[in-house]
Amino acid sequence: MEFAVEHRVEKELTVVKISGEIDVFTSPRLREMLLDIIDSGGHHLVVDLGEVTFLDSTGLGVLVGIYHRLRARDGSMSFMGVNDRVRRVFHVTQLTKIFVLHPTLDDALAAHESAHGA
Repeated sequence: MEFAVEHRVEKELTVVKISGEIDVFTSPRLREMLLDIIDSGGHHLVVDLGEVTFLDSTGLGVLVGIYHRLRARDGSMSFMGVNDRVRRVFHVTQLTKIFVLHPTLDDALAAHESAHGA
């Protein structure tokens, strides 16, 4: 599967769908694309990892960096559709302590609405 990033706005959330592998080769492109989304006004992201087949430490570093950048702007970032392989990476690295993993977009939207009073 080729690496790809797409995004759209749903209510007040920017839904970012990533496909393929997030690794040392694709992480710079992912970082650039996420920064472009933030610079264009997307401050509340839900990242769909349902089609991500691999995630390495470089990719995790990009996600953590983007998370901190969003938090500095009173933004948020959560994840949805995480498969078992990627979920294990989040658990082993204990990133589930800072990242929220939602099963579906509806769950992510509901959580955002309740947290931000939308």
